[in-house]
Amino acid sequence: MTFQELLQLVVYFPHPEVRTGTLRFAADAFDSAGRFRGCISPGARIDLTGDVTVGAHCMFGEGTRILTHDHFHRGREPLLELQKRVGVKWRNKTIGSDVWLHDTIVLFQVENIPDGVVVGAGSVLTKEPGAYEVWGGNPARKVGER
Repeated sequence: MTFQELLQLVVYFPHPEVRTGTLRFAADAFDSAGRFRGCISPGARIDLTGDVTVGAHCMFGEGTRILTHDHFHRGREPLLELQKRVGVKWRNKTIGSDVWLHDTIVLFQVENIPDGVVVGAGSVLTKEPGAYEVWGGNPARKVGER
């Protein structure tokens, strides 16, 4: 499978009526032969309502979900009608270099995942970690440092 074919499996646009984001890679994310310096599992999913930027040497495990949008949950109006009327909230994401997201969910609230972060399998990341921290759990919390 080529890298482009992989991206066609992984990337999706759940709310094109609101916004279609862009997937970008840092300049050093590819080697001189044009190969991606990292690993993205074909079972990962990247929501491109917002923009996502990925650094070099990142690994996204099977089942990793990166969500760039959330829904409004206010009032008593049916939520689907509210979405039709006001759309969804979206936020851009930046994922630094040498980040390892095991089978992980990165929610709308997290904008930046700095260099060297590791998030354990089954974790739900709702807060921004510091560089080279290890996080795990649901909700994820800091469990160590690299």
